[in-house]
Amino acid sequence: MTTFFKTFLSDESGAVTVDWVVLTAALVGLGLAAMGVVRSGVANLSDEIGSQLANTDPSDNTFTAAERTAGTALETE
Repeated sequence: MTTFFKTFLSDESGAVTVDWVVLTAALVGLGLAAMGVVRSGVANLSDEIGSQLANTDPSDNTFTAAERTAGTALETE
């Protein structure tokens, strides 16, 4: 029985698992921190995009002559 405890105490195979758990937790923490930093900017940008799309009339043709010419040039290539 003492041999079992000696081998159990000297076995280091679980140390690698602990290292990976700590590394994974650190990466998850960094990801959450990065998400917290960009959250307000993304929310503001999506609100601006939503208001622009809500205020856009799809039947309104506001292209200039240069934009129409560029569009037809791309289509012919």
